[in-house]
This record gives sequence, C-alpha cells and structure tokens, in this order.
Amino acid sequence: MPKITFLGAGSTVFAKNVLGDCMMTPALAESEIALYDIDAQRLSESAAMLEAINRNNGSKACIKTYLGVEKRKDALRGASYVVNAIQVGGYDPCTITDFEIPKKYGLRQTIADTLGVGGVFRALRTIPVMLDFARDIEEVCPDAWLLNYTNPMAMLTGAMLRLTGVKTVGLCHSVQVCAPTLLNELCMGFDDRVKYKIAGINHQAWLLECTRDGVDLYPEIKRRARLYNAGKLDIGTFEERKEMLANGEPLPGQWEERMREEYDLYQKTGRHGDMVRLEIMLRFGYYITESSEHNAEYTPFFIKSAYPELIDEFNIPLDEYPRRCIRQIEDWKARGHELTENPLLEHERSREYASYIMEAMETNNPTKIGGNVLNTGLITNLPQNACVEVPCLVDRNGVQPTVIGDLPEQCAALNRTNINVQLLTIEAARTLRKDYIYQAVMLDPHTSAELPLDKIVAMCDDLIEAHRGWMPEYH
Repeated sequence: MPKITFLGAGSTVFAKNVLGDCMMTPALAESEIALYDIDAQRLSESAAMLEAINRNNGSKACIKTYLGVEKRKDALRGASYVVNAIQVGGYDPCTITDFEIPKKYGLRQTIADTLGVGGVFRALRTIPVMLDFARDIEEVCPDAWLLNYTNPMAMLTGAMLRLTGVKTVGLCHSVQVCAPTLLNELCMGFDDRVKYKIAGINHQAWLLECTRDGVDLYPEIKRRARLYNAGKLDIGTFEERKEMLANGEPLPGQWEERMREEYDLYQKTGRHGDMVRLEIMLRFGYYITESSEHNAEYTPFFIKSAYPELIDEFNIPLDEYPRRCIRQIEDWKARGHELTENPLLEHERSREYASYIMEAMETNNPTKIGGNVLNTGLITNLPQNACVEVPCLVDRNGVQPTVIGDLPEQCAALNRTNINVQLLTIEAARTLRKDYIYQAVMLDPHTSAELPLDKIVAMCDDLIEAHRGWMPEYH
C-alpha cells in the first residue's frame, strides 16, 4: 500500500475530506498516512480526528504525525503521493496585510488569494516554501506525485513545474462544480445527461461546451442569465431553491442560513451572488469556472473607484476573504470539537479529486480530472510557459492532459491578462528581483485600472517591508 504525506495537515476539515476519502477507498485504505504541520495543536487535532475515522473503518490505515521543519524529510520519505494544503502566514498577519496596505492606496479587493497584488504577495511568500518541499521530495521520494491544492494555484503549480523536477498537478474545486452550479442556479437542473468541456487557466477556465442529450444548452443558459441578472427569473420557493442548489447532497447548517439570506436578497432586490460571472458570460460568450467575487478582481471592469455604484449593481462583496477567515475561526472554536473529539466519527467519500487520482494510479482504472499542468502545446493560443487547466486522464501512467487547441480568441485574450501577472510573479520568485514584483502588479488588470505607476511601486515597497521575515530579501 502507498504512503500518503499531507503537508499542512492542520487544515483539519480539508484533511478530513482528502484523507477520509483515501481511507474509504479499498485500494488506499491500508495506506501509511503521514501528517505534517508546523502547528502542534492543529496537527494533534487533525490526528485525533483521522484516528477516529480510521478506528471506525477497521483501523486499516497507519497514521503518523510529524511536527516541524526538522521532521519534514521523515514525513516525506518514501511517499508515493504528497498533498499540499499549506497557507504561509495565515490570516493574521499576512492576509490582513494583503488587504490593509492596498486599501491605504485606494485599492479594494474581494479575495486576494489568486491574482492582484494580494495574490502576488501570497505567491511570493509561498513559492520559497514549496521549493524547499521540492528539494526534500527530490531527495527522499523522487517518484512521488505532488497534488497541489494551495492558492495561487497557477503561480505555485507553474513554479513547481518550471523550477523543479517534481511531478506536480494542481487541483481546484471550481472545475467540478462549474456546470452544476450554473445549471442549478438558473433552475435548469443538472443530471448525468449533461456533458461539458472546460479549459483555460485556474479560476478563469471556460465552460466551452455544455449539452444535454446532445442539445446545446447555451442559448437557454444565456436567456435565463439575462433574466436572472435583471431580477426577473422565477427561482421558486425557498425549499425548491434549496433542493435545486443542493443537487441531492446534504447541506451544513451554516450553508442553509447563507442560502436563505441570498434567497431573501434576490426576492427583495433582484441581486444575487453570481452577477459578475453571468455578465462576463454575456459579454465574452462563455461561463467561467470560479466565483463572481473572485472574477470581480481578475478584470478591470467591476471594482472601480470612479464608478462606486458598480459594487451595489453587481453585488460585489469587498473584503470578503477576511470576513470568511473570521467566520471560519469562530466556527472552528464553536464546532471544531465535533470533529476532533467525536469517537464515533465516520466519513463518506467526497468528490475531491485526490483519492480518485491515487486510486487510478494504484489500480490502473482510469479517471478524468480537471488538472493544472504546464502548457506543452495543450492550448495553442496561450503562452507555452503558462500553467493551464485542462481535462486530464489519470491512470498508472500518471496525469495525461488533453490537447484543446485554440480557445475562442476573446477567452484566450482575457486569460493572457492574468497569465502576464502569473509569469512575472514566478520570475520574481526565481530571481529575487523587485523589478519583477513591480511589473507583475503593474500588469494586474484591476490594479492597473485603479493606480498610477508610482503608487503601484510605493504600495509594493510597503508590502515588501510588511512581509519582512515571510519572504526572501529582494534586490
């Protein structure tokens, strides 16, 4: 049985999903599971949770913990699979810094973990840590596959693929939920008869095709999208809406509360949480994988100090990620014991890609994923050194990406505006030159639409100083 190493095992809920899935998979159930983290308490909590699941599944797996950098090689030694789910700097201080310093310059953000100045600096403090991981992997488990779940996905996965010899694939939930989310929120329903094709870059991949029984669904999708953004789509009663959006899966209590708030908002105001994405689709022709709050800051169109009315018009949640962090911290304090102190804890296999990838590689029974890989001619009108997100076949031969060819030109053009930032950020991390940091942020669509060049440089300098100790020295 394989050894599975989880880097960032203090991400307890996510560790439950990925490693719980592995324990529920016959081909992986007897694996050695190595939990690695630098936070003793969170590592202990995750271990207690996973040990309970393991006991209730017949104690088939062997779970070990490794605390601190000095134990990292031991955690990795002999691993077949390495899952990366770290966050360097956490909410406090680094996420707070990523939001508050740009705000002083008049630059507002929503999530700031993938692109924009927040995404750039998250990458700059994470890439060096991942390169350290890579050196250890190359030494003690050179044949392992690294499954990267950490954002900014394209920058981190691209850095690993271009600057190391580690076999890496980046994995994101947004591909899995894209078509179901769109069809269910437009009250069209999602079922096994729906076929779809998605390709582009992470968080900005395009739903290129969407059919049911061979019939193109896009004309009806766009008709309903216009009504929905105008507040005129009949979305039924709350119970009908909840059943549609749940798509047959149970909803955590806090999700139902949030769903009720969004339902009431739509009924009262006609506004909803996906207005940006639908507007992008109506303007560019195709739906995009990641959420509206993300895509509001990936483009220059929606968060504009000269047009503050757009924030309300498109229901854009500024400073959303800090609010989520605070909610998650409070929720963990209130409910964390339900996971970490429950001796009867069980798990049902989720739709996370990780266990399906490992199972396919172990058994040679293939599976299909949406993976982030290097653009080796896969999308022909995007740069060859970009990290792209495309359908991939996985079996004992590894991750085998699909050749897409050209994207629709307008879609590729929008992707390239984000790729510019990604490539320059990787170059900054590679060379430790400040010029590349400045240039990456200068080319960010949202930042460049809001700030002049001298303010961008000053903001970057302030962020570099504030991140002292969290990233290398730049010259």
